Amino acid sequence: MTLRPRKHLGKVAFIGTGGTIASEGTDEYDLLDYNADGERRKRHTAHYVIDKTGVRALADVDIVNIGPIDSTEIGPNHWFILAETCRALAKDPELRGIVVGHGTASLEETAWVLSLVLDLEIPVVITGSVRPLTGISSDATANLTAAFRVASHPVPTSELAGVLVVANDEIHSPRSVTKTHTLRLGTFNSPWLGPIGYVDGDEVSMVSRQTSPASGQFSQKKLVSCLPRVDIVYSYVGADGIAIKAFVAAGAKGLVSAGFGPGLGTVQETCAFEEAISKGVVVVQSSRLGAGKVVNSERHRRLGIIAGNDLNPQKARILLSFCLARGDDRDRIEKVFSCV
Repeated sequence: MTLRPRKHLGKVAFIGTGGTIASEGTDEYDLLDYNADGERRKRHTAHYVIDKTGVRALADVDIVNIGPIDSTEIGPNHWFILAETCRALAKDPELRGIVVGHGTASLEETAWVLSLVLDLEIPVVITGSVRPLTGISSDATANLTAAFRVASHPVPTSELAGVLVVANDEIHSPRSVTKTHTLRLGTFNSPWLGPIGYVDGDEVSMVSRQTSPASGQFSQKKLVSCLPRVDIVYSYVGADGIAIKAFVAAGAKGLVSAGFGPGLGTVQETCAFEEAISKGVVVVQSSRLGAGKVVNSERHRRLGIIAGNDLNPQKARILLSFCLARGDDRDRIEKVFSCV
């Protein structure tokens, strides 16, 4: 379906959290060390981004600044603030949508969290950039422009409402999108499933809508502020159970296994997972691969391990932590993952 743009783009809110999209280097060739100067970083506000990119020409912009925050420092408290800010902004009947500027390091995790906790009838579009605003061939302005075009389109609720990720003229589902390259501009991809839409100039085209059944199902405000400890265990040749035992000793209520291939750990890891499960720790099996599904095999059922579907380890970790915060028992958690 092709969504035709309207002549007047209306009112869009911009929430700035910082990140590369709000950064400036020493000159246009500074593409790597632009955050080294603390004084420059202090200027990386939402107003700075809007003024530098000129997106006021696209929409009436309501600016909210909650940064600058390095996206490697984002945590549950920031997620709570972001979610509450989006809810408050969405009460404005004139608001077409919300754009969130975010660092790319953890953008996919914030997008996934917001999709779980928000149930809004307007678009909430997350975007970032690989190169700073001042860098040569920066993607900052292009990505922000595309995000504003998506957020400002007056379309039926079923088309664009909810949380989306926009980058490199592509629209992605927060469930599937992940950062796949450290430096390339086309870093955001949805392995296996692909983009759900595209932005071509003024035109926004949706080709599918991958809405997870888990979207908006964790809207209780208290959940994001009381997430239990859930850790990720990365499998490798020769891995023992020391890390698993250490996580349990540190108070982990859940563990996600980033396992080999279709979802396997070493023999020693498996023994340690069994011990953890006997102590009440919930274990979800994901994969260290970039795409594919971990199925609910006989082996997993015998061990008491929950299959993580096709969620990558970091997103499986987030979903498990929300399930535990809600008080879900193992059977309910397994059901959530089976249909996510």
